[in-house]
Amino acid sequence: MARLLVLIIVGYVLYQMFKGRPAEKELPKESVPDEETFKDPVCGVYVTKEDAVIGTLDGEKLHFCSMACLERFRDQLEK
Repeated sequence: MARLLVLIIVGYVLYQMFKGRPAEKELPKESVPDEETFKDPVCGVYVTKEDAVIGTLDGEKLHFCSMACLERFRDQLEK
């Protein structure tokens, strides 16, 4: 009887240990970007080269998510 009780307790403890462990999941293939992305310096959104609005500052290309962010960046430079 004592052995059965010990086996039940050990089984319960093992069950709790493995139950709490998150399953390793791989990201779906379509959610992993193959293209290079750039972070918008104004709002922090990541954009691809195709979708970006490109501005330059001291010869360096900056990638923006929209014309509104590019204009906000220019306004900040003027102040």
